[in-house]
Amino acid sequence: MKKEMGKGAAEVLQIETSIPARMDRLPWCRFHWLVVIALGITWILDGLEVTLKGAISGVLQDPGTLHFTSQQIGTIASFYLVGAVAGSLFFGYLTDLLGRRLLFFITLAVYFAGVFLSAFSWNLGSFILFRFITGLGIGGEYAAINSAIDELIPARVRGRIDLIVNGSYWIGAAVGSGSTIILLDPHILPVNVGWRVGFAIGAALSLFILVLRRKVPESPRWLITHGRLHEAEEMVARIEAEVERETGQKLEDAEETLTIHPHRRFGFGAIIRGMFTLYPRRTVLGLTLMVSQAFLYNAIFFTYAMILTTFYNVPGSQTGLYLLPFALGNFCGPLILGIFFDTIGRRQMIAATYTISALLLAVTGYLFNIAALTPFSQTAMWTVIFFFASPAASSAYLTVSEIFPLETRAFAIAFFFAIGTAAGGVVAPWLFGTLIGTGSRQGVFYGYLGAALLMLLAAVVEGAIGVKAERTSLEKIAAPLSASLE
Repeated sequence: MKKEMGKGAAEVLQIETSIPARMDRLPWCRFHWLVVIALGITWILDGLEVTLKGAISGVLQDPGTLHFTSQQIGTIASFYLVGAVAGSLFFGYLTDLLGRRLLFFITLAVYFAGVFLSAFSWNLGSFILFRFITGLGIGGEYAAINSAIDELIPARVRGRIDLIVNGSYWIGAAVGSGSTIILLDPHILPVNVGWRVGFAIGAALSLFILVLRRKVPESPRWLITHGRLHEAEEMVARIEAEVERETGQKLEDAEETLTIHPHRRFGFGAIIRGMFTLYPRRTVLGLTLMVSQAFLYNAIFFTYAMILTTFYNVPGSQTGLYLLPFALGNFCGPLILGIFFDTIGRRQMIAATYTISALLLAVTGYLFNIAALTPFSQTAMWTVIFFFASPAASSAYLTVSEIFPLETRAFAIAFFFAIGTAAGGVVAPWLFGTLIGTGSRQGVFYGYLGAALLMLLAAVVEGAIGVKAERTSLEKIAAPLSASLE
C-alpha cells in the first residue's frame, strides 16, 4: 500500500508492506535450493582458488614455468589480498546502491576475467595484474552474495544455511588440493601447462554459475526500500505461487507489516551513522569476531605446510594430502553444528565454538611444544580444532550480515571482511612465518597461545554483547534506516 502526496514515484511518502514477513514464512522449497546453489557456490570457487594458488606456488618457481622467486610469490599473494579488500569495499557500496542481483553478476564476471586471464600470464607483471582482478571479484562476491542470501532465506533457518554456505569453502579447498595431484604431475601434463589448466577450470565453472544465476531474483527487501513496491510484489507473488504448486497447500497470510519511507540512495553518512552511531556495540562485536577468526585461520592455514616440512620433515610434494582431513573437519563443523545456531541460539553457540576452538588450540600448541605429536596426530588435532573453529568463523560472517540495517548491509559485510582480511591475511601469515623460520617450537607455541587468547576474547565479547538473532526477522534485528515497524 502506498501513501502519496502529489504525483510520481519520487513523491511517495511511505510504503506499507508485508513482504519481509511473507518471505520469512515460506516453507523450504526449490526456490531456496536455487538461491543456495547459485549464490553459495562462490565459496567453493574461493576455496578452489586459494588452495590451487597455494599449491602451484612451488611450480611457478620452476625454470620451466614463469620462474618466480619466493619473494615474488609473496608479492602476488599480497596483491590478491589487496584486490579482495578493494573489491569488497567498492562493490559492497555498489551492492547497497544498485541492488544485489546486478552486483552478483558483475562481481562474478570480474572474477571470471581475472582467473581466465591468469591462465595466460606470461610474466610477473601480468600475473600480479590478473590476480589483483581475481581478488576484486572474490571480494565483491562476499558482500553481494551474503546480503542476497540473508534477505532471501527464511529467518527460521537463516543461521544454519549461512554457516553451511560459508563452510562450503572447504569443499573447494579439498577439490583444489586433490586436483593438484593430477594437474601438477609432470607425467600427466607438462610443467608449464597443468597450473594453467587449473585456472581455466575455475573460469569454466564461473561461466556455468553465471548462467545459473539468471534465475535468482533481486532481493524484494532491497526493492521496497528503493520504492519499487510493484516489482517486489510481483516477484514475491510468483515465488508464493511456485511454493503452493510445489507443496499443494495454500500459504497462510502474513500479518506483520513494515512501513518504508523510500530512498533511491543512501550516502556514506547514512552508512557511518548506521554502523558507528546507531549500533556502536555491534560494530565492536563484528570487529572482534572477524579479526580473531581471521587471525586464527590465516595463522594456521597459510603456514600448515611450513609446519609439516620444517618440524616433521614431510616432503613438500605431499603436504597437500594433509589438507584433505583438515578440509573435511572444516566443512563438517558447520554442517553438523549449524542447526544449533537456530535452535539453541546465536550467542550461546558462537561463544561456545570460539571458546572450544581456543582451548583446543592451546592444548595442541602445548603438545607441539613438547614434541608429543607426529604429522598425523598434528593434522588430527587441527581437524578437531577446525570442526569447531569453522562454524565459529562462519558465524562471524553471519553476525555482520544480520545485525546492521538493510540499506548498509552489503557495505557492512565488506567493511568487516576488509578489516579481517587485512589483520588475518597480512599480519598472521607474516608473524607465524617468522616464528616457524626460527625453528623454535616454543616460539610457535606462543603464537598459538596468542591466537587462542584472541578467540577467547571474542567469546567473552559475544557473551556480553552478542545479538539474539535466531529465528528473527532481519527487520526486527535491525530496522531499515527507511522504516518503522508496526
